[in-house]
Amino acid sequence: MWRHALTYRSFGAPLETLKMEASQMETSDVPGMSADKLRVRMSCAPVNPSDLIPITGAYSHRIKLPAVAGYEGVGRVIAAPGEYSKLIGKRVLPLRGDGTWQTIVECDPALAVPVPDTISDDVAARAYINPLAALTMLETWPVAGRRVLLTGAGSNCSEYLGAWAYQYGAKEVVGIYRSDSRVTRLKKLGIKPVPIQNMSQISYVARESDIVFDALGGLVAAKILQLMAPGTSFIAYGLLTGQAIQLDSKPCAHYKRFHLRDSLARMSAETWQHKFLSIWKLLGQTDIPSYQVFPSQEWRQAVERALCPSSQKVILDFADLAPHDK
Repeated sequence: MWRHALTYRSFGAPLETLKMEASQMETSDVPGMSADKLRVRMSCAPVNPSDLIPITGAYSHRIKLPAVAGYEGVGRVIAAPGEYSKLIGKRVLPLRGDGTWQTIVECDPALAVPVPDTISDDVAARAYINPLAALTMLETWPVAGRRVLLTGAGSNCSEYLGAWAYQYGAKEVVGIYRSDSRVTRLKKLGIKPVPIQNMSQISYVARESDIVFDALGGLVAAKILQLMAPGTSFIAYGLLTGQAIQLDSKPCAHYKRFHLRDSLARMSAETWQHKFLSIWKLLGQTDIPSYQVFPSQEWRQAVERALCPSSQKVILDFADLAPHDK
């Protein structure tokens, strides 16, 4: 059996450093497999900013090279330790182990998330990073009865925050967007759109907001934070501008940073699995963003498309590189 993987052996621009590499795997009784791992044949995986940014070296201190790219995706179990043999043939999310941009992934069976039959592959493939981050933030900073402001409102995580905030009792959700292509969808989700160029309107909603979830960083985020009223909350979870927040004085709002990896470090396997039960329910009630599928051999085109801010979301389909015996 051959495994194909999109691997990077140095840090840099994804289109320059990623390479599709092939390696042969043992198949007879799966002797090459770790005794305590699931082996999953990948079906598809999304291409997110969170997948591409680490390739550039932004988190080089915690990435060991060579590395396989990709953090989420869905596939079917083809081999499992005895107590998990009931999972063979079932769809799972093989997460928090090897990179998912490959045809075969081995993962910790306690962390492999079973996928309900009612959830399609394309939805399941995108059910980890953005949905889990949004759910965790809404559980950590309650929004019931509050006015919510989102920056980077066209991003996946921001959309989930906005749509689910209403289900968690938010009074109002406003979203600051960068591309006009996002306006129709924001309105459909009930998020009131505000263009990033309109600083007077941004200043107004900043003063009126009870809680801000910031995906941008940079000058706009700093402006909002400085204008927020005492007793409000500002949650910084992204840095889409590539710029940190610089302040001239201490803000009145409570400033908090959120990194999903910090929450995962404290999360038991039982809690992890329980959170996905909530995610499956929420996703079943949510209008998921449209997507464009690329065969995995066309990964360059997929990455190029994902790097365009106004483009559709992108999914890699690994069916064209199905593992085969030799």
